[in-house]
Amino acid sequence: MSQTQLTLISHPLCPFVQRVAIVLHEKGIAFERVNVDLHDKPDWFLAISPTGKVPLLKVLHADGRESVLFESVAICEYFEDLQPSPALHPQDALLRAQHRAWIEFASAALSDAWGLLNATDHETASAKAAAFRKKLERFEGEMLDGPYFAGKSFSVVDAVMAPVFRYFDILDFDFEPTHHVFDGLKRVANWRHALARRPSIQAAVAQDYAGRLREHLKEKEALLAAV
Repeated sequence: MSQTQLTLISHPLCPFVQRVAIVLHEKGIAFERVNVDLHDKPDWFLAISPTGKVPLLKVLHADGRESVLFESVAICEYFEDLQPSPALHPQDALLRAQHRAWIEFASAALSDAWGLLNATDHETASAKAAAFRKKLERFEGEMLDGPYFAGKSFSVVDAVMAPVFRYFDILDFDFEPTHHVFDGLKRVANWRHALARRPSIQAAVAQDYAGRLREHLKEKEALLAAV
């Protein structure tokens, strides 16, 4: 890795970028981060991004060759294969496959949470809150001792859910219908707090992240921008 230069093409608010940054910090892998304006995408970015989305990972090899990876899960899997320690997937094949399935489930939870954040009417907010709550209930039933998804071991599932929980740590959700989302979910609450304390998760966003998020919600005229 010391002979390979890594550049994470990013956007300051993107949760998919965050999950990659968390894995990089967990692995102790050095990288450069370059932000792009997704409202005015530069030509060089569009030339290397098949989807026009972030994250992208530019890999500059020692011989001068350059490779590009896209899609956050694929990038995280690359780091797990490249640097197996510390392991962020279970060693058991069945458990590893189950974790990959829960990563997809966590991505769906992210979609519900993002829809809740950006809701401009109470009907939409209520529907997204209910959908998000159901997914948290499934996590509550799956988790055992904690504090992480798989117990004491931090995994990619945690890296995927951490950006979701971050929203709720920053914003005031004490208004109907959102403030009951976490009620009674003790395992999920402990999981959320454990993730918030982890250095890799704290380092995955810039210091101005909270302000940028609030500004985004104001621009979208989201209900949460007013609370």
